[in-house]
Amino acid sequence: MNIDAAKAMREIVAGMPSSTAVLEELGLDYCCGGDRSLEDACRQRGLSVEEVVGMLEANERSSHRHGRGARDWNAAPLAELISYIVNKHHQFTRQALSEVRALLPKVCAKHGDNHPELRIVECAFQDLDGELTAHMFKEEQVLFLYIAELEDGHRNNRPVSRPPFGTVENPVRVMIREHDSAGENLKKIRETTGDYVTPPDACTSYQALYRTLRALEEDLHYHIYLENHVLFPRALEMEEAAGRAKGAPGRG
Repeated sequence: MNIDAAKAMREIVAGMPSSTAVLEELGLDYCCGGDRSLEDACRQRGLSVEEVVGMLEANERSSHRHGRGARDWNAAPLAELISYIVNKHHQFTRQALSEVRALLPKVCAKHGDNHPELRIVECAFQDLDGELTAHMFKEEQVLFLYIAELEDGHRNNRPVSRPPFGTVENPVRVMIREHDSAGENLKKIRETTGDYVTPPDACTSYQALYRTLRALEEDLHYHIYLENHVLFPRALEMEEAAGRAKGAPGRG
């Protein structure tokens, strides 16, 4: 497969879901920064575009050869995608947040004097924790329910009542803004920890903390990608189509 480096990162991931493993390894942002081209992202990170393309193509060949690769969610029912996000990614996020909540105070108490960067991590995590907890609740209790209802109405040619937020575009705009904020906190944590490298005097809890933070970030990248670049655009298109079908504007 020939990869066009001028394509947006989200387009590359959409066509090659298995590429996320390589992009994570290289620190290339395909979720919040998914609209940036691969070429621009490599330039910003000081990476050779040719080498990165080679790695992506080799990874794709290996994925096909061994039957690996994530599911392509671009054509799946939105209700299935929502269920996947909630049951896999939201559940994982809640578990990881809970683990960090338990570990971080202990590590700060024991190592904070010798490693003052832990206080910066603690502050950034508190922001991330509070925001993500509220964010997932709003998605599950409001936005996702409406998207599922919208899809059901679209598939069965049934009218869907106008939501209190007017149009799906309004909560989507808020969710994307919150994703960007989460991304900034994750970036701050990664940079402060030196890419989650523990110091020589790190105890078992210290090591577990950094492993969990890394896993949380990697999972959130794909989680946010699925929402920003698959679920939300498809929901917006569906609402627009429903509006045209009944002779009313889809957004406003």
